[in-house]
Order: sequence, then structure tokens, then C-alpha cells
Amino acid sequence: MISHHPHAADSPAGPEYAHAQHGAGGHDHARELRGKSKRSLVAALALIAGYMVAEVAGGILSGSLALLADAGHMLTDAASIGLALLAMHFAERPPSARRTFGYRRIEILAALLNALTLWLVAAWVIVEAWHRVRDVPDVDGALMLSIGAVGLVVNVVAAWILRRSAGHSVNVEGAFRHVMADLLGSVGVVVSGVLVWAFGWTLADPILSVIIGVLILVSTWRLLARVVHVLLEGAPDHVDVPRLCRELQGVEGVVQVHDMHVWTIAEGYDALAAHVVVDPDYPGSRLEPVLRRLRAVASRDFGIHHVTIQVEQSPDHCNEHHHADHLHGRERASEA
Repeated sequence: MISHHPHAADSPAGPEYAHAQHGAGGHDHARELRGKSKRSLVAALALIAGYMVAEVAGGILSGSLALLADAGHMLTDAASIGLALLAMHFAERPPSARRTFGYRRIEILAALLNALTLWLVAAWVIVEAWHRVRDVPDVDGALMLSIGAVGLVVNVVAAWILRRSAGHSVNVEGAFRHVMADLLGSVGVVVSGVLVWAFGWTLADPILSVIIGVLILVSTWRLLARVVHVLLEGAPDHVDVPRLCRELQGVEGVVQVHDMHVWTIAEGYDALAAHVVVDPDYPGSRLEPVLRRLRAVASRDFGIHHVTIQVEQSPDHCNEHHHADHLHGRERASEA
């Protein structure tokens, strides 16, 4: 269902300028997804925080860098999940006169911070591993293996809890990436523990730590790319912008669509702004049905939540731009 923006009729442009948003059904579904995401984050936080203390103690007792690195990851996991929950709380605040879209984008900023902290953790692990390659300490392989194995189970369960919600929220995905980095760290701890315990190969600990650090950098790149794309106001991946333009121009009475912008306010909340030129011979009293069809194309067919369309009944404005571009082109050609 599509409803008018409450102030659309009172806008200076009159009924030719209107907004649209998804109806109550779409908002109810979004609230349901957010509720599930919150429950997943709380469950994962309790699981990780409960085991983190034991892993820190074990890392100190065994002298293992891989185990300490994994414990450090768990600490950042707890912080990242707490940050995701805090961002989700603020994102639910209603819009205001100063922040007309509310605080939705704070979840994007939280995901960005989580991605950057993961890169810092990976850099620390790689630098520390380099020092340990030059001066290999004694490592208790048996203790390292036993604690690492339990940590692996904890991380697998936490990743499983967050996996489904991560697909619906870049904010939750940031926390999920932290947990996945921990899972990789736990695998490294287990493998290192086996090699140290069975063969006395203490060099395996820093070598595997470097591999884990590199894997963290690679796995975080996708999250960072998504966040930067949103912050740069890039078009959503699921929206084919040329096809959307063709569909809008295909609506009866529409001559041209120009100045169209499609971007993401926050994960799962996309926006469209466009100027639509209507045939000047098209009856003015029938503009409202044209607007409804345009909004239906954007909202129903392309899943865009916030739609703003400015209708113009004269193509002269566009023709002036085209004429100016043509003149500029002729001037550049004569100069050449």
C-alpha cells in the first residue's frame, strides 16, 4: 500500500509534487526483522562475553599469541555487538525537523567503525606475529589446543546465531564479520595447538596468526565496500537504474524523466527523487493518476521506500538544457 506524504498537498508545488512511502505492512515487516536482529545480537553477546574471560586467562597462562589474538578478537566482538545494539536503538528514534530521515544512518556508521576496528586488530596481529617470528617464545600446546577448541565451538554457535540477520542489516553484518574473524582465529589456535603439542613446532603460532590477519582483511573488504557505497549515495544494488528510468518513462502521459537520483538512506530503506515531464496536452486533472502509477512502479516493482516526484507539464526546461548542451558542443568543436 502506498500513502501520500502528510504534507504533500500543502507543498508549494501543489499536487504536482508528492512523496510516497511503503505502508504499514512494510513497516511491520521491517520491525519484525529488527526485533529478530536484536535478539540475535543479545544472544551472541552473552555467549561471547561469557567465554572471553576464560580465553584471556588461558592465553596468558599458555603464552600463545594465537590464543591471545583470539581473545582480543572476542573482546572486539563484544564491543562490536554492543555498538550494533546501540546503533539499532538510536536508529529507531523518530525523525525531527533537524533530522528529517531520523537516525537511520547511524547503523551505517556503526558498520563502518566495526570494519575499521577489524582492520586495526588484523594489523596488530600481523605486527606482533612478526616480532614473535624473530623471537619465538615457549608455548603450552596442550592448554592452547583445549581452550582454542572450546573457543571454536563458541564462535561457530555465535556465527550461526547472527548469520541470518546479517543478510538483512549491514549493521548486524559488521558484528557478524567480527565473529567470523574470531572463528578464523579459533581455527588457527586449534591448528597451532596441534602442531605445537604434537611436533613442538612453536613457529606455527605466529605464522598462522599472520594468515588469520590477512584473511580478516580480505573478509572485511566486502563490508567496507558496502558501507562506503551507501555513504557515497550510490544506487542500491537491487535497483537497475536504467530499467527504472525506462519503466517510469513508459507510464502513460510521461514524456521524459530527468534529474533522477536513487540512493540508500540506511540498509533496507531506499529513496528516489526525480523530475517527470508530462505531455502538455495531457489533461491537468488527470495528473494524480499519473503520480500514483509512477509511485507504484518505484515502490512496488523496485522496492523503493521513499519516493519524491516533481511533475512538470512543459518540456521547455529540458529542451533548453539540451539546446545549451548542443551549443556548447558546437563551440567546443569550432575551438578544436
